[in-house]
Amino acid sequence: MMPALTLTRRAAMLGAVASLGGCSAISSLNTAATPLDTYDLTPPQGSASRGGSGRTLLVPLPNAPAAIATDRIMVKPDPVAITYLPEARWADTLPAVMQSLLVRSIAGTGRMGYVGPSEGGPVPDLALLTRIDDFQVEILGEAVMADVDISLTLLRDRDQRVIKTRDFKNRIAAASDEPADIVAAFQSILDTLLPAMAAWAAS
Repeated sequence: MMPALTLTRRAAMLGAVASLGGCSAISSLNTAATPLDTYDLTPPQGSASRGGSGRTLLVPLPNAPAAIATDRIMVKPDPVAITYLPEARWADTLPAVMQSLLVRSIAGTGRMGYVGPSEGGPVPDLALLTRIDDFQVEILGEAVMADVDISLTLLRDRDQRVIKTRDFKNRIAAASDEPADIVAAFQSILDTLLPAMAAWAAS
């Protein structure tokens, strides 16, 4: 594995560390004309079960801090610093990527009559609110860690009553500080978390 300091030095080349409030806009300006490798994340293969409820579930766009709600892959070289992986970006903003992953994962269970985003669609029985608290690379000594922490809340739409809430989180080491290995670490986390999220939401 390449030393973690390599990632920190490359991140510093972006123009050092941005603060939480304005880092997303600054990053977008700095990289608007720079072609970056684009990475996507995929849902688990559907394993539809019998006995679907026929209920409708809408999945609004997840909430996330400004530093995460971007198409850049966030890096925290230390607890108070924020920057972005200089050579890569997500295929869409992270909230949009996660919304699509959740919709496809829950629909793949076969236990709901309809699952879709909140833009359009039938009158829902349920709504799934998502909060992305962590979705970043963290540098811990010489380890390059992918860290994910997502909170889900299931609401009954007609009276906005909270039915249940649960946090889903995991952290694993990437094989190196190369973008492909970092994205693979995030995918490995989601390969575990997304089936658990889908089963929880559709139960």
